Amino acid sequence: MTATGRPATRRQMLAGTGALGLGIAFSGTLAELFAGTAAAQTTGHAGYGPLVPDPKGVLDLPEGFRYRILSREGDPLRSGEGAVPSNHDGMSAFEGRGGRVHLVRNHENRHNGRIPVPAVEGLTYDPAAKGGCTALTLDSRNHVLSERVAIAGTAVNCAGGPTPWGTWLTCEENEDKAGTNGYTKDHGFIFEVDPVDPRRTGAVPLTAMGRFQHEAIAVDPRRGVVYETEDAFDKPFGLFYRFLPERPLGGRGSLRAGGRLQAMRVPGVPDLSTIQDIGAAFDGIEWVDVPDPQAARTPIRLQDFGRRGITHAQKLEGCYWGGRSVYFVSSFARTGEGSAADHYGQVWRYDPERRRLTLVVVFGPDTDVQLPGESPDNICLAAGGGLMVCEDGEGAQHVYGVTRRGEVYAMARNRQDIGSPEEPEWGEFAGVTFSPDGDTMYVNCYTPGTTFAVTGPWRR
Repeated sequence: MTATGRPATRRQMLAGTGALGLGIAFSGTLAELFAGTAAAQTTGHAGYGPLVPDPKGVLDLPEGFRYRILSREGDPLRSGEGAVPSNHDGMSAFEGRGGRVHLVRNHENRHNGRIPVPAVEGLTYDPAAKGGCTALTLDSRNHVLSERVAIAGTAVNCAGGPTPWGTWLTCEENEDKAGTNGYTKDHGFIFEVDPVDPRRTGAVPLTAMGRFQHEAIAVDPRRGVVYETEDAFDKPFGLFYRFLPERPLGGRGSLRAGGRLQAMRVPGVPDLSTIQDIGAAFDGIEWVDVPDPQAARTPIRLQDFGRRGITHAQKLEGCYWGGRSVYFVSSFARTGEGSAADHYGQVWRYDPERRRLTLVVVFGPDTDVQLPGESPDNICLAAGGGLMVCEDGEGAQHVYGVTRRGEVYAMARNRQDIGSPEEPEWGEFAGVTFSPDGDTMYVNCYTPGTTFAVTGPWRR
């Protein structure tokens, strides 16, 4: 909230969370990034300069930047396993040998998805499900060396997150049980994917991590605790979870050993949307054991957490670890859909050592849907400092950046019109990530499914 008590006109950035600007090594966490910044101003010339219209009508970028299309839905997979699946979503980049980069890419296909992930023996969980992941291997110049199925037979693979040991955890944003929508197995799980050799991990659900509408995860690199967001579609909305592994930081396959799933309770706060004051902090955060992580009869968010209840939030999406804290995103909240209050996007920080939850960023409101500024989704640290954020909103679709000074600028605009001349429409961006050396930004266009490699003067 501003000093007048009204919501900020674009974004309010947190100042005074203990980070003191130059005294803090830039780690990519939002609290440190925006410390001392009163507000971020959107201008056409912040960051790397204005976007230059692409004569091919595909992707607008600032001058000096260029893109390479790595993969498009419907094209043949280089492995010969079938076509490149549709609905490109969450993604991460992993370092390979000899300057190679391994990309793992989610495909958020539902039971009626356009182009399914091809079923491959040994990598398929449920032959009736159309989602999954594909893996690309690139050389140092972003030429595609291989492209293959990494896991198949999963449902609505939305986001996920990397592990400290170099694997990808892909999340099913779905909780259909066997017999629903033609599925032959229960869904709503996390699966581990090895980006180098997916057969090392196979298609094994990590059932102890819960069965619900998963969105994203982040791993505490010191303790091995895995934090999980739930993007439930209807009220009561999703929960924020932590998973305490039996074998923390045990490497590939260690999460199969099981553990304990807990949900976050903020004392006195049943719905996070009611908190609108930037810097609002809550100590003594509680973690409550989930009664039935498998949701055998009742979805977890509907289960009995005792007389004190549990804390919900609408559209819990992006999740990542930075510094000593985990950050998670609520893309928006709407009272018309059941939330207790409205907002255009929040970013929360949880410090496990202090057991403190802090609201660090509030987005909007904003009525100009042609500019970035609402419904934040995937977030990653940019190569030259600051952040890159995929906006999941209305109208024109952007990847936008936020500089260390708090300036907000458009980094890319999708020009692939999937609408009509009367009602143009552009697919959202997803899965923004950077190569290990920071020289390339990889990002997906959800529809039509397209994976880009963007290079240019990132360190300018």
